[in-house]
Amino acid sequence: MTCNKLNMIRFYLLRAVLLLALLALFLTDGHLHAQSAQAQAESAYYPIDPLPVPEGVVLEASGLAFDENGSLMVPTRRGEVWQIADPGSENPHFSRFAQGLHEPLGIAYRDGSWIIAQRGDLVRLEDRNGDGEADHFSTIYRWPLTGNYHEYSYGPKFLPNGDMMVTLNLSWIGHGSSLTDWRGWMVHITEEGEMKPFASGLRSPLGFGLNTEGDIFYTENQGDWIGSGWMTHLEEGDFAGNPEGLKWSHLPGSPIDLTYEEVASIDDTQELPLFEYEEQFPELKLPAVWFPHAVMGISTADILLIENDSQVGPYGGQFLVADQGHSKLMRVFLEKVNGEYQGVVFGFREGFRSGVIKLAWGPDNTIFAGMTNRGWSSTGRAPYGIDRLRWNERQPFEMKTMEAESNGFTITFTEPADPESASDPGSYQVTGFTYIYQRKYGSPVINRQEHPVTRAEVSEDRMSARIYVNGLREKYIHEVRAEGVRSESGGELLHPVGYYTLNHFPEGERSDVSEADSDGTASASGQSAKRVTVMPDSWPGGPDRTIQLGTEPGMRFDQSMITVEAGSRIALTFSNEDDMLHNVVVTEPGAADPVGEAAMQLGLVGDELEYVPEMDEVLFHSSLLGPHESETIYFTVPETPGDYQFVCTFPGHHITMRGILRVE
Repeated sequence: MTCNKLNMIRFYLLRAVLLLALLALFLTDGHLHAQSAQAQAESAYYPIDPLPVPEGVVLEASGLAFDENGSLMVPTRRGEVWQIADPGSENPHFSRFAQGLHEPLGIAYRDGSWIIAQRGDLVRLEDRNGDGEADHFSTIYRWPLTGNYHEYSYGPKFLPNGDMMVTLNLSWIGHGSSLTDWRGWMVHITEEGEMKPFASGLRSPLGFGLNTEGDIFYTENQGDWIGSGWMTHLEEGDFAGNPEGLKWSHLPGSPIDLTYEEVASIDDTQELPLFEYEEQFPELKLPAVWFPHAVMGISTADILLIENDSQVGPYGGQFLVADQGHSKLMRVFLEKVNGEYQGVVFGFREGFRSGVIKLAWGPDNTIFAGMTNRGWSSTGRAPYGIDRLRWNERQPFEMKTMEAESNGFTITFTEPADPESASDPGSYQVTGFTYIYQRKYGSPVINRQEHPVTRAEVSEDRMSARIYVNGLREKYIHEVRAEGVRSESGGELLHPVGYYTLNHFPEGERSDVSEADSDGTASASGQSAKRVTVMPDSWPGGPDRTIQLGTEPGMRFDQSMITVEAGSRIALTFSNEDDMLHNVVVTEPGAADPVGEAAMQLGLVGDELEYVPEMDEVLFHSSLLGPHESETIYFTVPETPGDYQFVCTFPGHHITMRGILRVE
């Protein structure tokens, strides 16, 4: 064999090895995992690697807790509990500790026993004979069930005195409903099994925990009465917004006198924001931080306190907040103004392999992220698992904190800023907005208004910038963009946008506070050539074909293939029987992914555009429909045969919610 032939063979073998290596970087659990540009940038500081899982173990990790030896205990949605020794290594050891639980969604460790919240009770698991398997199960407290699939229970989280907090999800019957005692509540349970209701108004309270002061916060998901996700500081007797749990406020032990009828009887056709009801309902507790829907996630999950500056950077005392639907973490900074918490949310790390629902610190400051997407589809395409995030001690240029001023904000950076860019008002843009408080599912962005930045002053050490802003509004969310700011070395901010919830102004002079006139919204029901909801006059004989398209659980259409004739006239009725928002968008062949990804980047205008990006690849679409809504659209099928696609473009749904419109 000649040298040229040998070299050619070596070349092709080397290329094949390189291609396989590249593929291995993205192939996890049999699923290609595409990294966004943002996730790739974040990976330079916060690399993520999967925890290896033995074949046959379905690790839908629904809880995470460590014992004093560094072993990780993981309950799964399938009812198993796995003990993982040496979980930070490349060869962790798995052993099954227990099985037969009823969809546990949380675990905690104390005094040699494991305590888990499952569907119907808080249960203690013990290994009394030391063989590595639970041999003693005891119920601490039991709550009633109806069998509704949405009756999730979360926790527990320990208080400093050893008592526990548990949160109880609402049922779903076409809307959130409290079908049994204390659903929609956070409850306080002692180790002896005594229960006391603590706070109500909760809808889907998966994430909750304590800050460094011992104050309790919980995270909420968008839904009925919940315009967007949020984080709220809960104190005993608080009402967080959803009235369903108030059906039990008359029972003994309730710390709330407010009734369901009082809240449910409001006239929400006025489309007022939540804060407009503070005076009417003194028990109402406003969110400390809002997470703008589809911009900062779509399904907020667990929260994790950053305990010190050595864990992920100079953010000690702040929170990391998981989002299941967008498979990511966000970072929250809180401050107290007028005695109440408020603050800002920033991006932190995208690109987890599946939907993140649980978080825990490992012994070496590794963050363990428990994940699942069964029934709750996510941008991460793996079905389940645990990812490990480690800070490599490289520091990105970030907005470390954002603090409210009487007429603006002070932004502190993680490293010195370039004084020229940081002192330029044009480097910043501020937009205020809020949401409607209504029984309907979610809310569009309302009252959106631009607020001019009139001046920016940089501190002597260049570590902060004080920006002066016209017309800031109390109780509103404010998008603060600092995309023009550079570091001293010329670097861009890794996350140049924060969303500050301004519940209260600090004391000080309010200058330049006149508000511009703006309704902040566009019509969500306007007609266009791509969304026709009235049969065209040019169809005197009616449509050639009528199609019924529905939904199935798990973010899926009820049909994956629809065959139509080229040039035919179609009346397509889309019925949303799911418990979340959906649309249907017909695209050019192969365009479902780029259209879906573009919808995720629409930001605050997404609601106005029904999350349908203005692209040539979009052919026809419905409006964005709430649960149990339907709409008929009319369109003429393209003359060119091929496999066109239909897809839901609500942010993140395009991953699984799609089908083929085959034109013959």
